[in-house]
Amino acid sequence: MVMIMPNVHSNISFGLVNIPIIMNSLIKNNDTAFNQLHKKCLHRIKYIKYCEHCKKEVADEDIIKGYEYEKDAYLTFPKEELDDLKPENDKEIEIISFINISEIDPVYFEKSYLLKTEKTTKAYDLFCEALRQEKKVALAKTVLGSKFYFCILRFTNYGIVLTTLYFQEEVNFPDTNLKKDVNPKELDLAIKLIKERSGKFEPNKYQDEYQNNIKEAIDAKLKGQKVSTPKKKQKEQVSDLFEALEKSLKKK
Repeated sequence: MVMIMPNVHSNISFGLVNIPIIMNSLIKNNDTAFNQLHKKCLHRIKYIKYCEHCKKEVADEDIIKGYEYEKDAYLTFPKEELDDLKPENDKEIEIISFINISEIDPVYFEKSYLLKTEKTTKAYDLFCEALRQEKKVALAKTVLGSKFYFCILRFTNYGIVLTTLYFQEEVNFPDTNLKKDVNPKELDLAIKLIKERSGKFEPNKYQDEYQNNIKEAIDAKLKGQKVSTPKKKQKEQVSDLFEALEKSLKKK
């Protein structure tokens, strides 16, 4: 089963210009879905929302969120109260500034969505062309679901793509910079190896090998056949770094 976020209606706020858009998730989960079964009888395992204090199952409408400020002591927040705390114009994608995408470390990128329009609009086309010509991305802020995000909007041949960003406190960079201890001869071999194996990013060539193996195994089991296990290649172990680089260059 593939879970995809339903289409979300919003608008891009650009100065006094508002561009109505529909947000579609670009990413889908390609993993094969498994259910958890009781090993003894092969029946589904269910997850029940249960109150240990009241000794009974609890319905969704009877559940609220609580912040534990000390052990077993909570501040409660109903959904309506949390909604009131959302920023103003939370249904908009409000542009803050325009920046070079090279300034953003890719580690900050989270999820991507395609922003399209229900019908051709002059404002949307103009915004696309302006981003394309200036080679800039728009830094913006918005709320998706119950979470506030900063994000970037960038021009692509498919339309405008919105990518949400992690906040700095969510990215666990170390406090100290990497110290480099490099041997010039080994560096020369490493650079040669990089140049020899350089190529282009062609995503259509990259397959999820593990999921493909699972799907083949499912197909074999359905046909009553034996599941064939892929053979693992034995890699040569070389402890000396210089020797490992030399052998890697000789090995195509």
